[in-house]
Amino acid sequence: MSAVTRSPALPAALDALSDQPRVRDFLASALAEGRLSHAYLFVGVPGSGKHEAAEALAKCVACPSGGDATCDECRRVAHRTHPDVHWLEPGSATGYLAAQIRELIADVSLAPVRAKTKVYVLQRCELLRGTAANALLKTLEEPPENVMFVLCGRSVAAMLPTIVSRCQQVPFRVASPATGLDSVMRSCAASRTEAQVALAVAGTPARAADYLRSTARQQVRRLVVETLDALARDDSWDVLLAAREIVAAVAVPLADVRQAQEDALRESQDFLTSAALKQVEDANKRELTARERSGMMEALAAVDSLLRDVLLRCEDVSSTLVNEDAAATVDRIAAASDTAGVLRALEASARVADDLAHNVSPQLALEVMLLSIKEALTCPPSSR
Repeated sequence: MSAVTRSPALPAALDALSDQPRVRDFLASALAEGRLSHAYLFVGVPGSGKHEAAEALAKCVACPSGGDATCDECRRVAHRTHPDVHWLEPGSATGYLAAQIRELIADVSLAPVRAKTKVYVLQRCELLRGTAANALLKTLEEPPENVMFVLCGRSVAAMLPTIVSRCQQVPFRVASPATGLDSVMRSCAASRTEAQVALAVAGTPARAADYLRSTARQQVRRLVVETLDALARDDSWDVLLAAREIVAAVAVPLADVRQAQEDALRESQDFLTSAALKQVEDANKRELTARERSGMMEALAAVDSLLRDVLLRCEDVSSTLVNEDAAATVDRIAAASDTAGVLRALEASARVADDLAHNVSPQLALEVMLLSIKEALTCPPSSR
């Protein structure tokens, strides 16, 4: 397919939104005409590209060139280490904490460190409730200058109507599987199998493209495939070692993020008060935790994808495998199991996501999952 053409007025950072052309063009027009809102509400189902759009918009706002996607400011936004672009997620399983919003409001009153405008991205904003929602509402009603909020949520139905009314809504649609696959193949010059795997692991075309550019993230998936392939002959100790190896591999990409955070914090020390520095440090810790959780979710997605292929084999469905590069592994596991066992294995994988949301140790959650999958696939663990 031919390369994507871009209007001279379209910032390069918005290329990440090629799967959401209406959103891309809407934001491009707002940027070009200087009529950006102080608060946006990005609404759509998981995987529709809301967070990618929030990142692209933040690049355009923080970048002195308007979002060239290559400068130091844009790289900092991409690594989530830019001191003026803040990412927040609920502080508990039930929603945002009032203390989180109070910290946000206190930070809003501080001048930007590097950019002209500060950007606050609130993920899963449908979990803004009670005191936290009312506290944020006051700031949205009387926003300071040079501050932008981007709220990302599934729908407006569960949100405080007064918060919804203070934001400019931007709806997101999920691209068809075929469109997403073509997009990944086009943007990365990837094979069909590579694109299928990337989409299964990462979820969205933009994230899939990032996945294919990261050897460390692809290594996690390779370890997952090797681990599932070896379960039939591994004993319990081998399984625990494999879980530890996967968790360690998930942490590898975090080293660069941690270094970038430290560099940014060092550069900001002369400009920030001790209280502001503490807020940045806390935000950095939350960001590393969120990225580790995201890496774990990719590992779980790799598990689910392979097990679903095994299920197709067990059911003798003549559908193309997602993990065609691991067809031999799929066949070996299917030959040793049955449909009921694979379904139990998938249930074990699904429980891990809930465990991680409740702050269970990633390694412990993975160990329990792998041992449960081993038992479900009719190969009970032996011990030394």
